[in-house]
Amino acid sequence: MQSSKRDQLSEKQIKEAPASHYMNEEQLDFFKCKLLELYESTEIRIQEARDQMAKPLDLSDVNDRASWEEQTNIALRIVEREQKLLPKIRQSLERIRLGAYGYCLESGEPIGIPRLLVRPTAEYCAEVKAVSELKENHYKQ
Repeated sequence: MQSSKRDQLSEKQIKEAPASHYMNEEQLDFFKCKLLELYESTEIRIQEARDQMAKPLDLSDVNDRASWEEQTNIALRIVEREQKLLPKIRQSLERIRLGAYGYCLESGEPIGIPRLLVRPTAEYCAEVKAVSELKENHYKQ
C-alpha cells in the first residue's frame, strides 16, 4: 500500500470510480496519505497557535493588550479544536489498517467517497449521522 504520490489516484479518479472499487487498495492508499497530510498540517497549526500564545509582548497600551488577549483566546480555541482532531485522525488510520475504513461504525454501510473527501475522519454514513444529530438536538431542549 506504499505507493508514491505520483502513482496515487486523484480526487477526480476516486469520484469517478465504479462502486465496485469502493475502498480498494488504491483508494485506501489515497485516504491514508490524505489523513497523514491532515495530521501533519494539524500539528503545524497547533504549534503555530502555541507559538503565538507564548510570545511575551510588552504592551503598555490598553487597546493593544486587549487585542492581543483576544488573539490569544482565539489561538487557544484553535489549539483545543485541533487537538481533538488528532485522535480522530489516528483512529481513521487504524481503521484503514484494519480494513474497516470507509464504512459506518453503526450500520456497516459505505460512508461514501464524497463525504470522506470532505471529512476523511468520518465514522458514520450521512443518514446515521443525521439521525444522531436530530436525537442530540432533541435531548438538548
